Amino acid sequence: MKGVTREVITAMMLTIALGGCAQKPPAPKVEEQAQKYSDGELPLPDNYKSWPKFLSEVQRPDNKQVREIYINPTGYETKMGEAFPNGTITVMEIYKAGEAADGTPLKGPDGKLVKGELQKIGVMAKGAGWGESVPPELRNGDWVYSMYMADGKTKASDDLNTCRGCHLPLKDKDYIFRYDEYFQKRAS
Repeated sequence: MKGVTREVITAMMLTIALGGCAQKPPAPKVEEQAQKYSDGELPLPDNYKSWPKFLSEVQRPDNKQVREIYINPTGYETKMGEAFPNGTITVMEIYKAGEAADGTPLKGPDGKLVKGELQKIGVMAKGAGWGESVPPELRNGDWVYSMYMADGKTKASDDLNTCRGCHLPLKDKDYIFRYDEYFQKRAS
């Protein structure tokens, strides 16, 4: 390096080092950038089937349904006894139980309802202040809900206050059904 002085080399190294400090930090996760949602406004995440299962083959003989529930990575990091953090999203696929010719629900060899046709897809998500527009007597903390038809594009006409009413008694479990079952399954 003929003709290059020690000062020039030092200046070049300092420029390279400081340039590295000036790089942009990594972009925050999508969940951290989310806008403020109200009931019925949550989009159905395209990639939810790649998320961990919250619970699988949830049996609802009272409704003649079988449910598959997914949870995003943000919610999956939660530990037993903790509330789910803002940015948590769950997606619930609601399947009609298969039926025999006489209309009775079909059961498999294990005694469980057989999953039939997908009927609807529910989305439940939590974000800071998201539940503020809900009347206090129906508020589920900062959780909000949306419901879609099986195509995942058409909004269902379900009254989302029905969702809120069912989840309301679960305040001690962060308004999440099967909270204990989920964490016990994860522990095993």
